[in-house]
Amino acid sequence: MTRKCSAEPSHAVHSNWRRFRRNRMALLSLAGFVFFMLGAIFSLPTSARWYNVQATDIAVRSQPSLDPVVPLERFFDTSGANAIPSRLDQILYRMTSLFGHDDLGRSLTYRVLPGFLVSLCIGLGAALMATIVGTLWGSIAALAGGRIDAVMMRIVDVLFGLPYILMVILLKVGLTEPLTAIFGGQTKYADLIVLFVAIGGVSWLTLSRVVRGQVLSLREQPFIEAARATGAGHWHILRKHVFPNVVGPIAVYATLVIPQAIMQESFLSFLGIGVQQPIPSLGRLAADGVEAVNAFVGYWWLIVFPCTILVFTLLALNFIGDGLRDAVDPKSNAPTLV
Repeated sequence: MTRKCSAEPSHAVHSNWRRFRRNRMALLSLAGFVFFMLGAIFSLPTSARWYNVQATDIAVRSQPSLDPVVPLERFFDTSGANAIPSRLDQILYRMTSLFGHDDLGRSLTYRVLPGFLVSLCIGLGAALMATIVGTLWGSIAALAGGRIDAVMMRIVDVLFGLPYILMVILLKVGLTEPLTAIFGGQTKYADLIVLFVAIGGVSWLTLSRVVRGQVLSLREQPFIEAARATGAGHWHILRKHVFPNVVGPIAVYATLVIPQAIMQESFLSFLGIGVQQPIPSLGRLAADGVEAVNAFVGYWWLIVFPCTILVFTLLALNFIGDGLRDAVDPKSNAPTLV
């Protein structure tokens, strides 16, 4: 009996993975997303050193090139034991001008790669906060019902009615100073935490309504009534019966929160209350690229490459969300002829 129970989760995982693989767009999106994310992670030690290296005398708004514009000596210590860079260092050096350079001569390649990770971390943090708070809030409201449900959803309505930008500004004003003191005067880290809280603190509102609607439809089902008849509490019902049946909508919404959070970060950075220089993010880089495009001289690479990575990220996450919905939705567990 124990072996059978221990094998059930493994069987469910394999079954979900088989259904996910049927969606080719989701599988290709996942492969491309993971490939780019691993590349950004493995290049992080290098990009963390070079993302703010300036070459205003040589590479100011230099076009993309396969040949590095900045001399090797600018990026490596050619004295002593490091006189000859390794093969990997030479490859990384040759990538410095691959996406061109910005108005300060900084390598756009080594600003896009860490910028992708910064935006992804903001999106993941906001999605995690929205998923946890929204799922618990909507589930508890639906199961409790009555006055508790009414009060909890009226709170959601009030928060929905507040202007989003006003909430972000209030959070920034209220949290920046104490967070800066915690991080030893590093304002850039405090700004990132404020973005996590501000974006995640608003994104859970929609999910709470979605989960509440799903739980309300499940609350009157026979298996929920049977669980109540056996004396099961609210937490047991949530964990054993409700969450497995709403994991599909939650997974889909969580993958949609990530691109939504990235877009919100882009908008806030454009207004000057998001990610601050010199920390790069896809939104910050796109905003800088817009400022560099004018009617006389078009520095196209400053906006094309950040926006291309941004669009790829948004599309990949949307396709992955669709694949997850089809894979984990309990309603799709029935056998098919395909």
